[in-house]
Amino acid sequence: MSKVIAALAVSVDGYITGRGSGPDHGLGDAPMLFDWYFNGDTPSQAFDGFKLSAPSARVFDAAATRVGAVIAGHKTYDDSGHFGGNSPHPNAPLVVLSHGPVAEVSERQTLANTIEDAVDAARKLADGKDVGLMGGGVVTSALRAGLVDEVLLHQVPILLGAGRPFFQELPEHIRLNLVEAVPAPGVTHLHYEIVR
Repeated sequence: MSKVIAALAVSVDGYITGRGSGPDHGLGDAPMLFDWYFNGDTPSQAFDGFKLSAPSARVFDAAATRVGAVIAGHKTYDDSGHFGGNSPHPNAPLVVLSHGPVAEVSERQTLANTIEDAVDAARKLADGKDVGLMGGGVVTSALRAGLVDEVLLHQVPILLGAGRPFFQELPEHIRLNLVEAVPAPGVTHLHYEIVR
């Protein structure tokens, strides 16, 4: 069965956006969370236009090529301009998790109302590949439901002090096993497995 992977760029103090994020504002005052996508000379094999450092390219492409479908929450979907009717991943369809109506869902996008339904739909769309999670709310919902297999934190060396936090309240501790830690220019990649 395909795995469910949460892979997010995050500040050292746990934020996935800065102040002022939202529709037409992207990450707000924290665009540096994604600088490592373009700070090298190794082209990504998964995403056109990304030029990463060699260590980042290895980690990023290994994860990105495993993904066959992506789940994003309503807020991430709106803040990202509905991904232009596409998906944030060039080769993986998008499932939008929302508890209410969503504007402009295209034929490359699927709507789900619960995290369980979203993961089921994404697994079908992924056709044996893994499911990627996008957004703090989606990741938290999936963690609460016991659906996450791996967490990949692309930790950027900055303290943002405010923004949208990745880490939200969970009903119990979740133990992680560190699989790999890869230092790279502008980012440290921390790959964990969920301990069951």
